[in-house]
Amino acid sequence: MVMSGKMELKYLVKEMKPKLNKGDYVFVVVSDLSTIDRAQTLCEFKEAEGVTIVIEKQIADKLNLKYDFVASWITLTVHSSLEAVGLTAVFSSELTKNNISSNVIAGFYHDHIFVAKEDSNKAIEVLNELSKNHVE
Repeated sequence: MVMSGKMELKYLVKEMKPKLNKGDYVFVVVSDLSTIDRAQTLCEFKEAEGVTIVIEKQIADKLNLKYDFVASWITLTVHSSLEAVGLTAVFSSELTKNNISSNVIAGFYHDHIFVAKEDSNKAIEVLNELSKNHVE
């Protein structure tokens, strides 16, 4: 049985508990997925120009894939509903105030934020402070 995620914004921000995942990740566009071991990709998204995949930098390098952006992956460990309103706006606004670019992917259970590798520790600090001090 699939459990529903939480929808109340105040709860989601308070309980988001950001976790910095190990590794370096890159966004790569490929035209042919048959050359990629899908077990090695984190996710993919089909666009008109090609398929964007998120993959570990080390694997992309072995496959000679081109990328411009090396990211850290942060997971908000709270189980948020896909119908929850405002969570992305709240944390992305706070990251923006701290000059941190964020690329967000929503999974069924969690939100995942990709930030520039050099901003990862600052992003975790900002998110933890937001969680601790957020009032609606």
